[in-house]
Amino acid sequence: MNSRPLYKRVLIKLSGEAFMGAQQFGLEYSACSLIANSIKEIADLGLEIGIVVGGGNIFRGNLAQAFGFRRTPADQIGMIATMINGLSLSQALVSLGVDAHVMSAIPCPSVLDNYHWPKALELLRQGSIPIFVGGTGNPYFTTDTAAALRASEIQAEILLKATKVDGVFDKDPLKFPDAVQFKQLTYTQALTDNLHIMDATALAMCRENKIPIYVFNMFQKGALTHVILGEGSGTLVTEDD
Repeated sequence: MNSRPLYKRVLIKLSGEAFMGAQQFGLEYSACSLIANSIKEIADLGLEIGIVVGGGNIFRGNLAQAFGFRRTPADQIGMIATMINGLSLSQALVSLGVDAHVMSAIPCPSVLDNYHWPKALELLRQGSIPIFVGGTGNPYFTTDTAAALRASEIQAEILLKATKVDGVFDKDPLKFPDAVQFKQLTYTQALTDNLHIMDATALAMCRENKIPIYVFNMFQKGALTHVILGEGSGTLVTEDD
């Protein structure tokens, strides 16, 4: 195995569903522990790491529709859900001896630090991990877009999108055994073929700022470290030819 990381600074996007593990809702200890230990492994390699978390394990869009909520308050509930996940992840990391700070795009000063770009850069340089919650702070924007935004702001060399599948496929591999995985794609292919890697705004932002996206299965043993060392088995989305 190559022992030298390919990157110095990365942004990891964790979906809320990653925190559920085998459950249908909420937080599962084993899933949180696996995520935190995986992040510690690459932190120990000297990487500067930023993290954006989603909130789908606590509140999803389909719940908003079922409850008859309007889009703006529904999105605000989702943004608050990311705060719970971010705080949980920070404590899981701290328990492993990893310094982590939660920064929120939505002011919640009695609990969280407000997101402040220079402070985020300072934390990265100090070896601390900023965990960005609250999405972009605005409704109608996904946490994927928040990840693309934060990756651009901190000048991450790559955006690592952690999922429960091995990469990007031509159809849902959980439903179709004959699904074929893409090893590499361009942003244009991802947008044109509607491959559901990230939403169009997030993809366009990554393309504009030349930030590659790597989609991989977070729950394979050592997967995150393999990605950092250039030995991952996921899908790379990069610049158009």
